[in-house]
Amino acid sequence: MSEQSSRTGIWMVGGRGSVATTVVAGAAALRAGLAAPIGCVTEQPDFPHAGLPAVADLVFGGHDTACTPLPKRAEQLAAAGVLPHGLPALVHDDLAAADAELRPAPLPGPDLTQAAAVEAIRADITAFRERHDLARVVVVNVASTEPVAAADPAHASAEALSAALAAGREVLPASSAYALAAVLAGCAHVDFTPSAGMRVPALEELAERAGLPYAGNDGKTGETLLKAALAPMFRTRGLRVRAWSGTNLLGGGDGETLADPAAMASKTGSKQRVLAETLGRPVEGQVHIDYVPSLGDWKTAWDHIAFEGFLGVRMNLQFTWAGCDSALAAPLVLDLVRLTARAQERGLRGPLGELGFFFKDPLSAGTHDLMRQYEALCAFAARLGEPR
Repeated sequence: MSEQSSRTGIWMVGGRGSVATTVVAGAAALRAGLAAPIGCVTEQPDFPHAGLPAVADLVFGGHDTACTPLPKRAEQLAAAGVLPHGLPALVHDDLAAADAELRPAPLPGPDLTQAAAVEAIRADITAFRERHDLARVVVVNVASTEPVAAADPAHASAEALSAALAAGREVLPASSAYALAAVLAGCAHVDFTPSAGMRVPALEELAERAGLPYAGNDGKTGETLLKAALAPMFRTRGLRVRAWSGTNLLGGGDGETLADPAAMASKTGSKQRVLAETLGRPVEGQVHIDYVPSLGDWKTAWDHIAFEGFLGVRMNLQFTWAGCDSALAAPLVLDLVRLTARAQERGLRGPLGELGFFFKDPLSAGTHDLMRQYEALCAFAARLGEPR
């Protein structure tokens, strides 16, 4: 593969947010040898033969409603301790180059139908690919979480969706409008949020017709990552989990968004699913999410697990997880783009269940057991690297 043909675009929905800024700054730091690939799964020993595009071959663009330029946003994140002090100045040119490729998000309204907004998004993505002579572009949703989308008859089939959009109706949540634009532009799609995205039957049908792969939903970066590791431990040791409750404290834009009960319903649903499906039965307890503005980009989770051992002896385990959301998410976004781009190159289509390792609520994954998911991911990487 030539250097030119290996260049891969990342089109980020929410391109000026904390996660997107950290992705761009982090990729630039890796390219320049300013940082080690800590947290990058695809840089581990199980992945060198998968044929993934190099980090140096990634080109960034995207949409956002925010106006703060990426160099300034990176300075703000460095001041908050999210990025290393001094890094924004060292990678300023990379941040500025990516910022030049960010476009205002087309928003449906009185003067713009949803069909026209989707077409504008598609045109922006296509122009980005042609401008940089990219082999392919992966569209990644790293925007704020949406409320749970209501079912609509227009979602049932590609034909019904096309007719509804042609009639001027706004029938898709924003995340699904971007997913549709990705499909129309011939791009693979990754949803790092719990929003609807590709989880609309009409979009799944269109992606299948177009022969495109997609992955999601909701990046697994904190509390749920621990659930996916600990729940199999209880199951395989034969210890009966009686209740599992968690409290999450979030700052930043995502925390503010999740203060809306409708948006929070998407998040708590994906967080809880891992327990019932791993343990094989529902478990008492709830997940609470509280917005704490002073936390900024940090999040803290405290979980209490009540379990029963031999002869009915009752015990408990408690843990506290405190992490920087963007620093946890950004390397996974790079992993997902590289894996999904390679899957498209190899002609794979439909939901990439093998990427369930990265998600709270994965598409077609079959298991929430973290180690089984990792084994499936490694087998997938080996498959990607097989000679044709």
